[in-house]
Amino acid sequence: MSRTMDRALTLVRSAQGPIAPHLEAFAASLIDQQYSTFCVHHKVYRVAQFSAWLTQRSHGTAALVVDETLADLYLREALSDRTRSRGIARFELQQLLCFLRERGLVPAPVSGPADPVEEAIRCFAAHLREVRGLADRTIELYCEFAVQFLRSRFGRDPVDMRALLPTDVIEHVQRQAKRMPARRLKLVITALRSLLGYGQMCGEVLPQIVAAVPSVASWATTPALPRAISAEHARLAIESCKLHTPVGRRDRAVLLLLARLGLRSCEVAALLLDDVDWAAGCLCVRGKGGRAGLVPLPPDVGEAIAAYLQDGRPASEDRHVFLRSRAPIRAFRNSAVAVASIVKHALERAGIDAPHEGAHQFRHALAVGLLRQGASLPEIGELLRHRSPQVTTVYARVDLIALRALAPAWPGGAR
Repeated sequence: MSRTMDRALTLVRSAQGPIAPHLEAFAASLIDQQYSTFCVHHKVYRVAQFSAWLTQRSHGTAALVVDETLADLYLREALSDRTRSRGIARFELQQLLCFLRERGLVPAPVSGPADPVEEAIRCFAAHLREVRGLADRTIELYCEFAVQFLRSRFGRDPVDMRALLPTDVIEHVQRQAKRMPARRLKLVITALRSLLGYGQMCGEVLPQIVAAVPSVASWATTPALPRAISAEHARLAIESCKLHTPVGRRDRAVLLLLARLGLRSCEVAALLLDDVDWAAGCLCVRGKGGRAGLVPLPPDVGEAIAAYLQDGRPASEDRHVFLRSRAPIRAFRNSAVAVASIVKHALERAGIDAPHEGAHQFRHALAVGLLRQGASLPEIGELLRHRSPQVTTVYARVDLIALRALAPAWPGGAR
């Protein structure tokens, strides 16, 4: 055992105050989450200091009464001149509060009066998830824009959808149009139509209110051409992963799933160990709305996943295939950000100044490559698990060879 861990255990045994009896279990939970010995020592030290401060403040009272207010007071008194240290300590004490609440040792924070807008959004989010089956990231975006609309119309007052007028909707969209690009404004409008459609379903919004939502002008160049990474850049990004490190093995497996199977970020992050059928050579992929489907597992992708599982994946009870490389060891919380970060760092390592960002460019590249190799649009749509054939037709716009044959001769040109 390292000297750092020895010092942490010494702190546990010598700690005083109302938190001291629970400090050993707190340290054990940190070890279970695979924090380094240094981090465990640092967090235990902070909690021991906080426990001693509670004893001084309560004049020796043994009752365990801890909340965010007391934590903030401790930070202001004990770390008044150290802003950076205060931020780290606040996170450590928040970890302690979560630990104590999970075990029922301290009560949950008392919430104030219910916010009418938050109550309405909670019901709207439940509708999007349970009825429409939208992905978590989509629900998050829709709710963000819906909150902006309801807050601008009702403030802190009760939400009465029956009181909405067409001018309320139009003026809100006009205000948003002044501060955001057209592409993001389209998301606002989609979210607004979804919210008002939900209100109409509940009998609270008239059809003319839904129809009053204006549209964003769509020119001949929209929808935009698929933003695909080139085959060479994709190869260089995959080869940039350092296979002698656990992170490199994980990132290579993720990039191959993006490039060879065209998986979405959320689909990569949602993969479970039970989803890999090694005998049949296939994956069970959970797509948008929780829809599951089987896709073939190419040999190179299977080998990359196996290499990560055998010599790279941290030991954990979490059943997700891909886990964080740093404590707390768990699945990716925000799949879009986590997978996009893997792509970003791979492009940087390969020295590629890519015009596009994010993981979806690999999905587009797969479709464009298959189209140029002679695959039909229905075949591509089936591989990418598109619900509507209309979604796949956008890739026809990048097949320049086929489009060139459809172009009429230029008047007066060569015959």
